[in-house]
Amino acid sequence: MPAQVNSVTIPRPDDWHLHFRDGQVMESVVRYTARQFARAIVMPNLSPPVTTAAAADSYRQRILAAVPKGEQFTPLMTAYLTDNSDAEDLVSGHADGIFTAAKLYPAGATTGSADGVTDIGKIYPLLEAMQKAGMPLCIHGEVTDDDVDIFDREAVFIERTMSKLVSDFPALKIIFEHITTDDAVQFVLGGPETLAATVTPQHLHINRNAMLVGGIRPHAYCLPVAKREKHRLALRKAATSGSPKFFLGTDSAPHERGAKESSCGCAGIFGAPFALESYITVFDEEDALENFEGFAARHGPAFYGLPVNAGSITLKRGKAVVPGAIQAAGSEIVPFHAGETLGWELA
Repeated sequence: MPAQVNSVTIPRPDDWHLHFRDGQVMESVVRYTARQFARAIVMPNLSPPVTTAAAADSYRQRILAAVPKGEQFTPLMTAYLTDNSDAEDLVSGHADGIFTAAKLYPAGATTGSADGVTDIGKIYPLLEAMQKAGMPLCIHGEVTDDDVDIFDREAVFIERTMSKLVSDFPALKIIFEHITTDDAVQFVLGGPETLAATVTPQHLHINRNAMLVGGIRPHAYCLPVAKREKHRLALRKAATSGSPKFFLGTDSAPHERGAKESSCGCAGIFGAPFALESYITVFDEEDALENFEGFAARHGPAFYGLPVNAGSITLKRGKAVVPGAIQAAGSEIVPFHAGETLGWELA
């Protein structure tokens, strides 16, 4: 029986899917990401959304101003796609290093998606321009039709939209964000090298029972929602497999406690504060610690065509005590794993 591994050192990782929000909330939460990650793909679903290069550059400067002194952190900005997005602004923003990627939200799919794309056919000329420019596309992969069960929306999106999109744009790099189903795992594995996926910590740890058993638990509610146990197990197998098609993306989404614990609670799980401790726990449980470095620090940069970060971080066995709430912007935000003690901590 091999000796137990008590510490893991990897190149400084990146978060390839993250929500900072804006204003005082953003200023309060940036530090949790900057302490762990060298870079993060920042989602553009603000109010109003980040649709232009000028808006993205302004948002980037606000984020950088919130990075604690002594931390080295680079926000990678994304463009919020609408039916009327300006292809010239998008491509020039990418060429100028402002936009790393563009984000496609089906209108009404999740928080801040009201201005999203109503019909993907309307943006085909835009996607052609992105493909030509080598600009990656991040996708929230769910249909929003009222007649489709919320637990089936990812699988239906693959059938109706994603399959055709991958076929119609063979050179476009596509990131299937925060996948939640075995359907998505199999689709990504069977797709071309231009198709990859991010996986969140919450979808590796919880299934839909976490939201509903013993009462409605709003802090386990996110979009896409957690699915059946068979899907969670499929995600764990994919994430820990060593396949370069899967990489780290927390989808950390802070909401004040009152916005979650309400008659119409917001979707989003605040995973940033203990993200790496959460992920490595899964790799440890799956006896796959040797594959953690690829998932956290190498697969994402390789797919995006960016260098692996200089420097390193070390996680060690220990006790990472997750508080019941974190103070932010004069209010409380409940983090993922609130009240739990994780068996790994940042050294």
